[in-house]
Parts: sequence; C-alpha cells; structure tokens
Amino acid sequence: MSTETTANNSSPFPPASSRRHSSDMIDETPLIINGGDNDGGGRRSVRRQGLREAARLLRHASSGRMMMREPSMLVRESAAEQLEERQSDWAYSKPVVVLDFVWNLAFVAVATAVLVLSSDEKPNMPLRVWIIGYGLQCMMHMLCVCVEYRKRNRRRSNRSPRSRSSSSMEEEVGLGLELGQLESESNSFAKHLESANTMFSFIWWIIGFYWVSSGGQELAQGSPQLYWLCIVFLGFDVFFVVFCVALACVIGIAVCCCLPCIIAVLYAVAEQEGASKEDIDQLTKFKFRKVGDSEKQSFDEEQAQGDSGGVMTECGTDSPVEHTLPHEDAECCICLSAYEDETELRELPCGHHFHCGCVDKWLYINATCPLCKYNILKSSNYEDGEEV
Repeated sequence: MSTETTANNSSPFPPASSRRHSSDMIDETPLIINGGDNDGGGRRSVRRQGLREAARLLRHASSGRMMMREPSMLVRESAAEQLEERQSDWAYSKPVVVLDFVWNLAFVAVATAVLVLSSDEKPNMPLRVWIIGYGLQCMMHMLCVCVEYRKRNRRRSNRSPRSRSSSSMEEEVGLGLELGQLESESNSFAKHLESANTMFSFIWWIIGFYWVSSGGQELAQGSPQLYWLCIVFLGFDVFFVVFCVALACVIGIAVCCCLPCIIAVLYAVAEQEGASKEDIDQLTKFKFRKVGDSEKQSFDEEQAQGDSGGVMTECGTDSPVEHTLPHEDAECCICLSAYEDETELRELPCGHHFHCGCVDKWLYINATCPLCKYNILKSSNYEDGEEV
C-alpha cells in the first residue's frame, strides 16, 4: 500500500541507493511552504492542535479494531498538519483580518454607545467594569492580530526568489540573521501578549457570567441596557467557541474518512505552492497488474508464501522495472482503495507509491511525500546538480 516491496527486499524503506544522500534530500520542515526556507524559527509559531489531535484520537480509537493501518493514519496526520498550516495562513489573510477588525471595532463601538446611553442606570453588580474590560480585550486582540499580520507580510516580502543570484543571497545572510534575532524577540513578546489576552478572556468571561447570574431579575429590570449587552457579549463568546470546536471535529473526521475530497478542494482553491507539473511528470509512473493463481505458482516458494497482491511495471521505458507487492501493500493509503488492474501508480523517490490521481494533487499542494515527508524538489535539485 504505502511501502515498496520487491522480490528481493521486503523492507518498507527505500533502497540504499535512494538513501545515500538522504541528509541532503529530506526536508526537516516539510509542511512549511517551500518558498519560505529562510523564515527560520519565526515560521514555527504556536499552532492550533485541534485537527492533529482529532486525527490521533481517531487512530487510537480504531487501533483495536484495525480500521486503518498505520501508514494510512500517518498520511492523515500529515494532512491535518497541512490543513493547520493553511488555516493559519488563511486566518491572517487580508480579507479575514479586515473582517476581524470591523467585527471587534463594532463591539467596542456598541459597548461605548451603551455605556453613554445607560449613564442613569445603577446596577447592583459592576457591569460597567466588565463591559470596559471586554472592550479593552477586543482592542488587545486587534493589536495582536495587527502585529502578526505585519510580521507575516514582512516575511513574505523577505523571501528570496529562486532566480536570485548566489552572491546576492550571501550578502543577505548576515542581515537575515540580525533580522531573525529581532523578529524572534518580537515574536516572543507577541506570543506572551496573545497568551495573556486569551487567559484574561477566559477568566473575564467567568466573572461576567457570575455577575449577570447573581444579579438576576433585578439587573434585567433596573439596568436593562447594561444587562442585555452583557448577555449578548457572553452569548457571542459561547457561540464562537462551540463553532470552532465543532468545525475542528468535522474537519478532523473529514481528513480521516474523506481525505481525497479534502485534497481535491485544496487543489481547486489553493495556489500552486508545491511541485510544478513538470516536477511531478518527472517522477516514475507504474502500471499495476494483479497476479493470477497460475502466475503465483510460477514464483519461487518464498514469494508464493508471501501472498503477492500484484506487480508494478514501469511505464515509458524499453526495459521496464517490475516490483512485486504483497497483498497488504497493494492499495493506496490516501484513498484507501485497493489497486486494480491497469491502474496507474506514481512512485516517489523515497520508494512509496500511490494512485497517480491522489498523489499528483497532493504534490501540487505540498511537494513532500504524504507518508514520510520526503521532499521531491530537493531530490530533483540534487540530481540536476550532479548532471552539471
């Protein structure tokens, strides 16, 4: 399924010749967009763990019943991490940031207006203090979003294009290190500020809920404007928390059960950030052929006992290479479908194989193996360097 097994080698890892320069080819940060190799530690910000934890939870829940094999779950965890990365990028895109600013400014404006209009109300609970604190929290959130948005824009502008000469890149190394240190310090401050604001929001919500609940009907009758404004703010917070948790669960289940659909959606809406069509076409393509009973008898005794599931035959060559797959490996760990006769397969440089239609879309989005995170672009660049 996800590992290549030949007649002479049943190891799930690529042959030694493919691993000779693995230290040069393996991308240690495979889920970070390839254009941002110079981002350094700033790119590895604190990410939301919801999608990844949902995938792992389903893996543990299904481990006893063997609903999915381990390679399939590894692919789904990689997809969950990829979705988290893109979710973070989308969350700080310009339209979303503008909408976030407008939304929080509306909260601040409404709070200010109600505080002015309700100057004659005398609540028995300090609701005005809570509303002022809520408005300050919204302003602090906007500040954190602004800092993160500017940081990401600065990072995009500092990314070196591939066509940049090596001399100009060497001149920028020192400046990049200095900027990286300054950015790391600012990132640390922004992270602490955002964490403090999140903790304050949670505690402040509990305090507001307690004050509103303790006031009861007396607040509703004596200070209706302040009371109902607090109810609205508390209700919006609950709605957003429930919505985000439900969305994370739905996406986590979709990643585990409908991964090809998720990849197809990302392929349709996302820009090409992984491998190009030319890079993908350079990868070896195979055709799968099931082994009949008569053919099994022609194998040697060791192969016959291994319950062979089929043979992969290389396409487009005069002397095609054939790989024998065991029955348990004769399926794609992206779509979980068994290989059928005459199905086209794509083998990556790491030795893992998938349906062409499944892995081509994945590589267009992210140029790494969905199973072992092997970077196919670094492999092709190394081969080009050897030819030169």
